[in-house]
Amino acid sequence: MGSRAFRANISAYMFLAPWLIGLFLFMVGPMLASLYLAFTKYDLVSAPTWIGLQNFQTMFADPRFYLAVRATVLFVGVAVPLKLAAALGVALLMNRNLRLIGLYRTVYYVPSLIGGSVAVSVMWRQIFGGDGIFNRFLGLLGADNMTIWIASPKYAIYTICLLAVWQFGSSMVIFLAGLKQIPEYLYESSAIDGAGKVRQFVSITLPMLSPVLFFNLVMQTIGAFLMFTQAFIVTKGGPMDATLVYALFLYEQGFSFMKMGYASALSWVLLVAIGLCTLLFFATSRYWVYYETDGDKE
Repeated sequence: MGSRAFRANISAYMFLAPWLIGLFLFMVGPMLASLYLAFTKYDLVSAPTWIGLQNFQTMFADPRFYLAVRATVLFVGVAVPLKLAAALGVALLMNRNLRLIGLYRTVYYVPSLIGGSVAVSVMWRQIFGGDGIFNRFLGLLGADNMTIWIASPKYAIYTICLLAVWQFGSSMVIFLAGLKQIPEYLYESSAIDGAGKVRQFVSITLPMLSPVLFFNLVMQTIGAFLMFTQAFIVTKGGPMDATLVYALFLYEQGFSFMKMGYASALSWVLLVAIGLCTLLFFATSRYWVYYETDGDKE
């Protein structure tokens, strides 16, 4: 019976074969290799040497590890909420039947296509430099004693956050798709009952949009934990490790100091941290994410 079912579905297995091969060859295989290397001393030149938990002991005794954790948590905590707020705000503006609305949506989406590039990161470094556009703008407003923002330990991380917020286009498109699915009669009924725009947003838009908000929150949080290019190009982790985000610290240990075993251990700690954060989101989603099927069950 089993062999007969297998022969009947042989074409399906054939179509799945390229994906399965890629999954095990380029994802599962490297992950298992990384897990092994996390317990070894490996410098990319000599053969790995088994050292047990020493990499993890070194990690939790390394002050720069905690600086990287702090910078990453600060980046995630600032950039993700601001990015989602900007995306939702623009999506609400774009959810209208205006002339050239397609052009406006395209223009707002473009930063998501180019925002992660090296060229944009270099441009951002110039904008917040000593003679950058931002300081010139402040000068026009009468400000003086302006700082080099990317060279300030106090403000450098926030310039990276602004770059991340600027790339809100993908979240905006998802929010816009969610807004299109909200029935118009809900707004019409609430307007008859005297509900204003703010009340409609709080009582209708946000609850109906909560599954989309949840999806964007999870995806953007994971992306923020993995942020690398912007910090590497704009500030290189400085000044004074103020923008040494976790992915940059991991890269530095693996490819600058040739501590690939230590970097593998760092990567698994990052994986566990992202997993726990995602699990927390799912565990708390029952209290604020509304699905129409939930109402049907009640």
